[in-house]
Amino acid sequence: MEEQPMRFPRKLAALAAVPLLWLAIPATPALAHGYVDFPPSRQANCAAGRVAGCGEIIWEPQSVEGPKGLRSCHGGNARFAQLSDESKNWPTTWVGRQVAFTWRLTARHATSTWQYFIGSTKIAEFNDGGAQPGSTVTHQVDTAGFTGRQKVLAVWNIADTPNAFYACVDLQIG
Repeated sequence: MEEQPMRFPRKLAALAAVPLLWLAIPATPALAHGYVDFPPSRQANCAAGRVAGCGEIIWEPQSVEGPKGLRSCHGGNARFAQLSDESKNWPTTWVGRQVAFTWRLTARHATSTWQYFIGSTKIAEFNDGGAQPGSTVTHQVDTAGFTGRQKVLAVWNIADTPNAFYACVDLQIG
């Protein structure tokens, strides 16, 4: 009787190699993340066509990502430097003492904190402790002690990367 070739072990070896092939394929980064949608942030105003000369941000309002700890509207990303241009006629939203900031998230990330600043003063911080939010997140922020035209820097600190997402919101408080 003639022996049959050992096909089963070869098939098993081929199947075992498949997971290793996945490790060899480079991961592509997500192209979208999140921004303050209401009150409209500078990038939301650009995307809606309310401000001229915004550049690429009109197509990518969710992509203002940079290292944690920055205090610029463009998050250190030169592609979006127009967001930090204070000579532009940024529209303001009239608000009272309490402001509900709503983030629109197009790619969810585990979150450490959400921070809000007026100038160098942190006016609010919310700790998510690594939780992964849904497609929108809203925070009630108290702007007590501030009146008139103010720029709020909103920061979404990601838990598992060294980066954050940045959005500036121009308000008229009073």
